[in-house]
Amino acid sequence: MNEAFRMAFHSLRVNRMRSLLTVLGIVIGVTAVIGMSSTIKGLNSSIASEIADIGSNLIFVYKFNPTVPGRKPSSLLNRRELTLDDARAIAEAPHVQAAAPILRWFQPSPNARAFTVRYRDRISKNTIIEGVSAPHAVVFNLRLESGRWINEVDHRHGANVAVIGHDTAATLFPANVNPLDKEVQVEGAVFRVVGVLEKRKDALTPGANPNDNVVDIPLAAFWRLHPEFRDFWIGVRPVSQEDMPIAIDEIESLLRRRRGVQANEESDFAIFTQDSFTDLWNQISSGVFAVMLAISSVALLVGGVGVMNIMLVSVTERTREIGVRKAVGATRRDILAQFLF
Repeated sequence: MNEAFRMAFHSLRVNRMRSLLTVLGIVIGVTAVIGMSSTIKGLNSSIASEIADIGSNLIFVYKFNPTVPGRKPSSLLNRRELTLDDARAIAEAPHVQAAAPILRWFQPSPNARAFTVRYRDRISKNTIIEGVSAPHAVVFNLRLESGRWINEVDHRHGANVAVIGHDTAATLFPANVNPLDKEVQVEGAVFRVVGVLEKRKDALTPGANPNDNVVDIPLAAFWRLHPEFRDFWIGVRPVSQEDMPIAIDEIESLLRRRRGVQANEESDFAIFTQDSFTDLWNQISSGVFAVMLAISSVALLVGGVGVMNIMLVSVTERTREIGVRKAVGATRRDILAQFLF
């Protein structure tokens, strides 16, 4: 065995380029597989921590569950919309801490001249406009970098005030300008900035978080811009994680009564939690992982074929040496050990 190792080491030293290429083929293949696997695991861990940062006890109510994959049938899309009164009724449930109705407007545009939000000559495009109420910050665990949140007075009077996202503020205002009390144009209407949000951690995809490019305004002010919008989402935070199942039952029972759903009929709305978003991401990531694993496996296969080719060449060119070694007493095991080394 020692003799086989000595001869193998001598062969590696003599054929340095061949040895380097052999090792390189193995390293590239294995690194590709490990890298792909680590990337997916890192993304899954990142998404889990970001969802936990929002709060694992967040409940969503909408007319259907958007996290269920596949095309939605017309029976779901045409369901009766939730209302502002529904959100107020949910907020009064015994095991609900707060409920926040939300309206969203997002119109991406490839037109360079189009804009959603403007401050003087600076433009923020593809900005999400949200109509929100005072409990919104509590429900979604939003943190302010500066200023204040929209209060009940703003909400009641539909004041033209806005809380802008971290990325929106960075786009609209130079580093030396404080956004607070500045007037910005939101689709042509003038709003006074009263708060700036910290960078959020609720993205389900890597890269820039679209929820950091946002303008939150009171619901009444939102309706002045888009009176046609009545399709509410309702975010709900129960009083505790333990009371989450009870809160879900209370919400379902309440909405069934309010919407006149009979006992033998299916609910014409959906209640889902952040686990639904996690499950959706897991479905996406598993598909991505399968594709990435197939691609990296090609690199591993190429490396393996290269190793086999070099081993074949090594054996073929040393046929005479193998014969001489066997003639002087070397066993098959000794010869095999030499080439494996």
